[in-house]
Amino acid sequence: MAGTVEGEKIDVSFNGKRCIHSRNCVLGNPHVFVPNAPGEWIHPEAASVEQVVTLAENCPSGAIGCFRKDGGPQEKPPVVNTVRLRENGPLAVHAEIVLGGETLFRATLCRCGASQNKPFCDNSHIKAGFTATGEPPLKEAPATLEARNGPLTITPTTNGPLKVEGNAEIVTGTGHTIDRTTRTFLCRCGHSANKPFCDGSHKRVGFVG
Repeated sequence: MAGTVEGEKIDVSFNGKRCIHSRNCVLGNPHVFVPNAPGEWIHPEAASVEQVVTLAENCPSGAIGCFRKDGGPQEKPPVVNTVRLRENGPLAVHAEIVLGGETLFRATLCRCGASQNKPFCDNSHIKAGFTATGEPPLKEAPATLEARNGPLTITPTTNGPLKVEGNAEIVTGTGHTIDRTTRTFLCRCGHSANKPFCDGSHKRVGFVG
């Protein structure tokens, strides 16, 4: 399911292929995003524009977006680019993401290797029983970056890791920074012994993606 629901002051878009069912939307305001509705489930007029914007921007996968028609500011990239590690789950990226010819601000990217919608997460990690801590230990104090925002280019390498180029902070699920980098390779086969970083295991396991 994908499309846009038009409101008087704000339009709300939804891309079902990128949705990971975090339920931030329906828990945030079940009048705007109605859970288990048999028909139309998005109602932009059920809350203020500011409330709808907050709901949309809290969607970690970027499946929900919005376009303001009241003259207010549109969504902007964050002042700090982050890649957050979800416990036993995907990478949640918040940045000016350049990926596959598009520019996104929010995305959840597969790191279990089982998604049928690579490079995006489709919750296959649950069925696959993927295990990967969201709290890897800090090995050394990360270096300080000269800048913390700007375009973050993410390239899924052929049958290999995600190549990440640009300013980024790799952050645990509870917010601890484990790395600050301008170029790194993140595991997406699910087998690295150094998660979230690639250690070449994709070659050993014959990862295809």
